[in-house]
Amino acid sequence: MKRGTLYGVGVGPGDPELITLKARRIIAAAPVLAVPDKGAGERTALAIAGELAQDKQILSCAAPMVRDETALDAAYEANADQVCAALDEGKDVAFLTLGDPTVYATYIYLHKKVVSRGYDAEIVPGVPSFCAVAARLGAALCEKSERLLIVPASHGDMEDCLDLDANLVFMKAGREMGALKEKLAEKGLLDRASMVANCGMEGELVCPRFADADTEAGYFSVVLVKKGARP
Repeated sequence: MKRGTLYGVGVGPGDPELITLKARRIIAAAPVLAVPDKGAGERTALAIAGELAQDKQILSCAAPMVRDETALDAAYEANADQVCAALDEGKDVAFLTLGDPTVYATYIYLHKKVVSRGYDAEIVPGVPSFCAVAARLGAALCEKSERLLIVPASHGDMEDCLDLDANLVFMKAGREMGALKEKLAEKGLLDRASMVANCGMEGELVCPRFADADTEAGYFSVVLVKKGARP
């Protein structure tokens, strides 16, 4: 029996209309959908897929919100076991992930495991959250010779980025919102910062001035800092 193929499919940041045509085709054709589960039953990517997910076999893949590498690797191995079992049955599996699968996404760890076992896997790009946020704000991420730096704010190590000659995107800023505000204020950058939380999702919050944003805006908060054109 011919093995199935694993597809890591980016479904975009939240608005179902931002799912690409290729992503729609692959989701519709795959008999099995795999979705990340953070432990509270949250399946945001599956909700975005909506009717495309009807009548599909659903594999729930653990995505524990911990930093323990041993625990994470064990979860990823278990995810690979169940995905490979479906592939061995000749079924294609589409793993749904928010935004793009190559940008701070859980999918890539599964991808590496499955490929290392000799299975075929393909990455299907999606609209990244920071691109949707910039569009929602009506702002460019970078112009002319400006540089752009993407920072995972949820890891807390942000200060070394603030002096760099680049516009900044802080992803998943939720729990670090207060600290980020303080650091930007210290560097004189707070008035250059904007934020969108839950872009394209229910409860979307748009703050052209990050200084006015609630520090409890949530995990899916993206902060854009525009430093201006380089000389």
